Amino acid sequence: MSIVEQAPVLLVIIPLLSAFLVNMVGLLNRRYCFPVAVLAILGSFAASLITLIQVMKTGSISYRLGGWPPPFGIEYVIDHFNGLVLVTVSFVSLLAVIFSKESIKKELPEKIPQFYTLFVLLVTGLLGMTVTGDAFNLYVLLEVSALTGYALIAMGDNRALVASFNYVIMGTIGASFYLLGVGHLYIMTGSLNMADLLTILPGLYSFNAIFIAMLLILVGAWIKMAFFPMHGWLPNAYTYAPSAAGCLVAPLVTKVSVYIMIRLMLSIFSVEYVYGAAGLSATIVWMAVIAIISGSILALAQTDFKKMLTYLIVAEVGYMVGGAWLASSSGLTGAILHIVNDALMTLCLFVFAGIVIYKKGGQQLQDLAGLYKKMPVTMTAFTVGAMSMIGVPPTAGFFSKWYLILGAIDAGRYHFMAALLFSSLVNAILFFRVIEIAYFEPKVVHHGYEAEKITIDEAPFSMLMPLIIVALSLIVVGLYSGDIVTNIIQHSLPAGL
Repeated sequence: MSIVEQAPVLLVIIPLLSAFLVNMVGLLNRRYCFPVAVLAILGSFAASLITLIQVMKTGSISYRLGGWPPPFGIEYVIDHFNGLVLVTVSFVSLLAVIFSKESIKKELPEKIPQFYTLFVLLVTGLLGMTVTGDAFNLYVLLEVSALTGYALIAMGDNRALVASFNYVIMGTIGASFYLLGVGHLYIMTGSLNMADLLTILPGLYSFNAIFIAMLLILVGAWIKMAFFPMHGWLPNAYTYAPSAAGCLVAPLVTKVSVYIMIRLMLSIFSVEYVYGAAGLSATIVWMAVIAIISGSILALAQTDFKKMLTYLIVAEVGYMVGGAWLASSSGLTGAILHIVNDALMTLCLFVFAGIVIYKKGGQQLQDLAGLYKKMPVTMTAFTVGAMSMIGVPPTAGFFSKWYLILGAIDAGRYHFMAALLFSSLVNAILFFRVIEIAYFEPKVVHHGYEAEKITIDEAPFSMLMPLIIVALSLIVVGLYSGDIVTNIIQHSLPAGL
């Protein structure tokens, strides 16, 4: 069989086996851990890209594991929706692992093998969750990514240890809710295959157990994605995590959780049930509005740059959840596009924060003073990320917000549109405050004379390169948003929407 036919399983198998290889290589010489990790994630990225191209040519792909035909055996299913998410996850992971090289040497010099083992395992879990077509297999992979995420965050200082413990508690509760929901579905249907559940459930919608199962699954996914007010674990966990760990978990964990929510809405429960009989759309959109406004206001109150970014993630989760529940094709298009865009934007800003910590030793807003003169390339890339978060064209953030606003208008949810505009205004205030601090540095006077002119002092190339690439990606994805929507996302929308 050709590599193209095996790509759906290779994108998970390569990092899974490489995690063990990283650990063994680390016992011999820790310098080899980084190249092995990079090659593993590069292999996953190549397999993801091959798979997406194949899906665009021939349609959805089904890959059976273990020789058991579905619905009895585990099945990997790749369509346009998760094909796009797979490429996003592997691309972001690749840039994050390249960035990590110098950061880990400085922050965790004694834990390099352990860090890269956990890093690659987390990527395995995220890719596996995205590709699987089995509801219980999704839970197993959810826990693989969760356990490795807890450990990565706990590698930081004592504050990270406490934050990781809180994350463990909340994450376990979220996983339990999800598992209880899947258990209800299994009791009612005798199946765990998503496609099989989609055909069986319509005859059972009159049973309250199905509604309870959906609620349990949704609450589990909401806790995992830090949907307000279930966000309590996120700010400290992402703020105090090692910089390189933050560059992986912050852009991807919440976005993959949003993907899971949308996947379960569309691939287990039908559009008619989710947006009609269940009667939850209006309530959840209001919850999203509260999440967007609350996350934005909490971000305004922060003086710690990374913590400010974490509250913006809470608001961004509100964007995607609200868009998915607008019961509008434009809203769902915006939510799916924003999964990609927000992963890139968050990576850009967290890589920037990691560079600032590496060079300045701090992450307070005042640590950014004068950086436009000292680190012009870094600040230019940051500015692109900031403009995308605000929603300035032609950056990627503008286009997903545009679809979300169109979806709100189509659905008559003007309060959601108002929340989006309010959040964009707050983002403008936040990032222009950062730009002001970084550009207008107070003049330093020494013995009555101005200090010598500031010399350019950029981060090492291995840290700067991922930042430049992701900043350029925000512009490229923005310019080609129409093609992404037309050729990929439109094929992901359900027929009944």
